[in-house]
Amino acid sequence: MSRSVRLLRVLALVEAVSWLLLLGIAMPLKYFAGMPKAVTIVGAAHGVLFVAFCAALALAAGVARWPLRRTAGVFGASLVPVVPFLMDDRMRAWIVEADANAARAR
Repeated sequence: MSRSVRLLRVLALVEAVSWLLLLGIAMPLKYFAGMPKAVTIVGAAHGVLFVAFCAALALAAGVARWPLRRTAGVFGASLVPVVPFLMDDRMRAWIVEADANAARAR
């Protein structure tokens, strides 16, 4: 059970890094240095990572039986570039919670 939450945590952090790269490096290169290819490459990678994140969120929410409010909160946090890093401690706590729930279920 906690495997899906661990995967979600890793994907959330990687996706957040790609989001920051897109906003902080690729977009300025496009608009200030005339290098639109940067947005094409980083944007495509970010898009793939975002879709993977959404799939991992759906999996984790279903397996761990998260309430809709938590699921929506994690999704909303992914839309703001720095918030996934701020939520990392909470995600770690959810992994511990998922491990505890799995142990009780045995």
